[in-house]
Amino acid sequence: MWDQLIINPMLNTLLWIYSVLGSFGIAIILFTILVRLITHPLTVQQLKGTQKMQEFQKSKEWQALQKKYKDDKTKLQQEQMSLYKQMGINPLSSCLPTLIQFPIIIGLYQSIIRALAVTPMQMVGLFKNIYPFIDISKLLPVNSMFLWMNLSQPERLNIFGYGVPILAIIVVVTTYMQSKLMTPAAQPGEQGAQMTQMMNLYMPLLMGYLALTFASGLALYFIASNLVTIVQYALMGKLDWRNLLPTKRTSATK
Repeated sequence: MWDQLIINPMLNTLLWIYSVLGSFGIAIILFTILVRLITHPLTVQQLKGTQKMQEFQKSKEWQALQKKYKDDKTKLQQEQMSLYKQMGINPLSSCLPTLIQFPIIIGLYQSIIRALAVTPMQMVGLFKNIYPFIDISKLLPVNSMFLWMNLSQPERLNIFGYGVPILAIIVVVTTYMQSKLMTPAAQPGEQGAQMTQMMNLYMPLLMGYLALTFASGLALYFIASNLVTIVQYALMGKLDWRNLLPTKRTSATK
């Protein structure tokens, strides 16, 4: 089921784009753009869900409940869920697109590894999963080289005798930029502000670790996805570049 629904469509799409352009790296980038276009409705849903949650945090009803049940966390949670229903808010709506990204990442990684088959057994497995309209005999072996990297291996660029993981660094930077630009600013006292700050810190490190460890084709997908997402939000006018700048906390005069 996993192969039929996830792996095979991705694998065949990548190979078809590769057959047209002759570059597997470009195929990954164009595939990323295609994925972002397909999941655009989910991106819009995530944006709407985030906006509703921001409005909820600032609503008078929620602030009144926080004051009324400040000493009863259980009752506060119950009233919070009731208020969610009254305001038509689904607290999971802003997380759904992020969750969907994980099977896409896993599927893409497996697709890249299968497409770059080199052993006889890998070749046999690849032939079994190719759609009839793709003439795989003319594509094999797939050229895994793109710029300075082998897309089937973790990327390192030799600089003065040291292997520097350029892609992993770019993944960390672009993931951090994406999370900061797309996350509305929250006040330190707001519920969920601390969790948001932790996600903005740990998610770039997690993605950077994956880019450092796995095939560089996956890192190329991360970078392309981050950049396309930033452009996507910019076109919708939903980026706040001020989020990248450090802000000074103002303290009350004693």
